[in-house]
Amino acid sequence: MNKPVAVYIGEALAAYGFGEGHPFGPDRMGAFWQRMQALGLDQRVQVREPVSAGDEQILRFHTADYLERVKRQSKTGKGYLDCGDTPAFKGVYEAAATVVGTTLAALDAVMTGACRQAFVPIAGLHHATRSEAAGFCVFNDCGIAIETLRREYGIRRVAYVDIDAHHGDGVFYAFEDDPDVCIVDLHEDGRYLYPGTGAADECGRGAAAGTKLNIPLPPNADDSVFFGRWAAAETFLARAQPEYILFQCGADSLAGDPITHLQCSSAAHRHAAERLKALAEQLCDGRLLALGGGGYNRDNLAAAWTAVAAALLGEGP
Repeated sequence: MNKPVAVYIGEALAAYGFGEGHPFGPDRMGAFWQRMQALGLDQRVQVREPVSAGDEQILRFHTADYLERVKRQSKTGKGYLDCGDTPAFKGVYEAAATVVGTTLAALDAVMTGACRQAFVPIAGLHHATRSEAAGFCVFNDCGIAIETLRREYGIRRVAYVDIDAHHGDGVFYAFEDDPDVCIVDLHEDGRYLYPGTGAADECGRGAAAGTKLNIPLPPNADDSVFFGRWAAAETFLARAQPEYILFQCGADSLAGDPITHLQCSSAAHRHAAERLKALAEQLCDGRLLALGGGGYNRDNLAAAWTAVAAALLGEGP
């Protein structure tokens, strides 16, 4: 395959943002893509357009009542979609549906062999629950992707790996009792950072006990701490024998992020992406989809996401 990695870029995807000046603003995708172009990596990947999801796809994870609420507030652009973190804006339904649709298009491209791996920078909205927004996340494209893999493609064992500084609570608790969803989540300790969850003793419930691995990191943890904890994550994943790997690579763990306290560099993202790619090639025919997640310092997210793309391509930025 001439260009085995697909990256999804377009204004419809960038539109998922809460206004200029907001940490999750519409300029995030552009910051990443400018860095890709400066390094010439844009020429090494398949560049694909965003796709919008239909309601049927969104309803694989979310409740009908919540979907209708998002549609209503999307028309008025007023109020919040949660308790005060995630504001509505005019067109929020369309923007959030594009995140979902693009994630599912990338998932399909990997499943059908149109690419080996894929990366969607504005995606990985891991806080939304089945019935409510949370933490800048309107629709949980990660959860929808997991449901879609199993319903539409017959994939049984899915690995969800999350290195965003914030615990991926919307994914974790939706599948906490599902033994076929392996979750590995490295994040800043919830005693110091939203959403306050993801303690090390949260490892799954019932039949799923032992299928989840939370690795809380202390504030100011740097690359040395991340690398030291990563080995356990990799061993855990190899034991799970997944058929598909979803990788939420939030960039808010890098030093200088305005709303977190970790001190990692893009080397952590590069290492995680390299190792997950190797695991994917070994265990699941290369099937790996990376989702950008958080990250609110534009230089940081550009560096971290470019490192991920470069790692998937097998070259240095």
